[in-house]
Amino acid sequence: MVLMGWVHSQRDHGGVTFIDLRDRSGLVQIVCNPQVSPAAHNQAKALRAEFVVAAQGHLERRSADTINPNLPTGEVELVVDELRILNPSRTPPFPIEDETEPTENTRLRYRYLDLRRPKMFENLRLRHRLAKIVRDYLDTEGFLEIETPILTRSTPEGARDYLVPSRVNPGGFFALPQSPQLFKQLLMVSSVDKYFQIVRCFRDEDLRADRQPEFTQIDVEMSFVRPDDIFGLIEGMAVRLCREVKGFEPPTPFLRLPYAEAMARYGTDKPDIRFGLELQELTELFKNTDIKVFRDVVAGGGVVRGIVVPKAGFSRKEIDDLTPLAISFGAKGLAWFRMTASGWQSPLAKFVGDQDKHAIETALDLHEGDLVVIVADAEPVVCDVLSRLRLHLGDALGLIPKEEFNFLWVTDFPLLEYDAEAQRYTAMHHPFTSPHDSDLGLLDTEPGKARAFAYDLVLNGVELGGGSIRIHRQDIQQKMFGLLGIDEVEAQEKFGFLMEALSYGAPPHGGIALGFDRLAMLFAGADSLREVIAFPKTAKAVCLMTNAPGQVDTKQLRELSIKVDGQAPRDVR
Repeated sequence: MVLMGWVHSQRDHGGVTFIDLRDRSGLVQIVCNPQVSPAAHNQAKALRAEFVVAAQGHLERRSADTINPNLPTGEVELVVDELRILNPSRTPPFPIEDETEPTENTRLRYRYLDLRRPKMFENLRLRHRLAKIVRDYLDTEGFLEIETPILTRSTPEGARDYLVPSRVNPGGFFALPQSPQLFKQLLMVSSVDKYFQIVRCFRDEDLRADRQPEFTQIDVEMSFVRPDDIFGLIEGMAVRLCREVKGFEPPTPFLRLPYAEAMARYGTDKPDIRFGLELQELTELFKNTDIKVFRDVVAGGGVVRGIVVPKAGFSRKEIDDLTPLAISFGAKGLAWFRMTASGWQSPLAKFVGDQDKHAIETALDLHEGDLVVIVADAEPVVCDVLSRLRLHLGDALGLIPKEEFNFLWVTDFPLLEYDAEAQRYTAMHHPFTSPHDSDLGLLDTEPGKARAFAYDLVLNGVELGGGSIRIHRQDIQQKMFGLLGIDEVEAQEKFGFLMEALSYGAPPHGGIALGFDRLAMLFAGADSLREVIAFPKTAKAVCLMTNAPGQVDTKQLRELSIKVDGQAPRDVR
């Protein structure tokens, strides 16, 4: 038998050398005994961590007292007859083991070493398995996987495009796709009917733990469908993934939560519903309060909302520490009171009369030991602050069941948002989202009240993806462009091919795009996308391993008819 791999560790026990040999499948112990092969034993003395070796020998069962129950191969060992060093290794910058956690920059700089660590390799294996299950499932549902162009044209889709200059068309630029949105709609026009793609997308935007400049999504589009058809398809896929990867089946149908209700109860359109601590509406209760800050906020059109933390058990210092946290989230301050046997404990107590206290206690169903935290401000600020504070409290109090998977659909998003600075509407989802059939008339009268046929899939407080029923009529698409401030000339310039396609009998259609990296992150139990992407970028969109992005030669820029201002590109001619 011949085994090949990397030296994980080496131990000299009384003249006999034991080596843990590692490859993608795990570890196995090999034994270099001078009485069996003096040459192999001498070679073993030269070995160091991460040397690549080939060992030929015979497999033997270990004695009962030397069995390692922590290894799948722990009952056997390879007694080596011949040992060859295939390639030596420098001392790695960190041990190749899960127990040692190098800094993230070190891991990204030496990513090819980081990926040797068992848990990182398991993340790659998991990612592969998820992709295979998705492909097999959609194949059985009659979908075709069809590639769409990577080099396309720049269109407004919400984030900045990555641009690629064209050498053969000087001054012209391709854009890397933020999504295959327009192409998958064109595939519906072409009668494909059921399309999917596990596709790379690119967005030049500020990064965070769950965002990368290049990312992968499961892209799905179907003709002649309504939202329920999309929900049923994706729920079936989620059930299969959970069953085959995690060993359980989430109950279906998933909870459906209208956008307005999600914002009112949780302050966010991607709520984590594994625990309570829902937001409480307090605006009317504080409308005529003696607390001037609250009264002024309500008079100015703002809201007062809070969170009831039952039997919190926080110390006064822990409560006081919530104020700077809320301020860091964007609040101007944080009010609070705690129910005690003798009444309210709070800086607010003297400003609230007994009758008002009773009304608040009754409305919130308060009991001794309950803590109430309150934010007063414009509604978007209050929602954002309290939603983040809710997650902090849920984590601090151990209320979030980490192993539980809880899916839900958020539905009925507004079609449009009004940008006061630009004095125009913007698309809440994207410009190709259809309004509700019953809201079509609002586009002419009160467009801000129109609801979108849009939906997001949320898992444990993470937006897995979103989709919508698309606009399939040319006249409605042109009206939508007009609401967004895109006149007919601009619409023809940027979307003429789509508008023309819609005039040739485009069927009703809709779909969804799910973040595959986010899905893998959640299934792996990781906190960052970088844990499930082979070669990710940093938060500044830099690859520490290859030093990309980098400068290019003057000759290359000249060929592309590009001149870089304020920087002298390296000339290596």
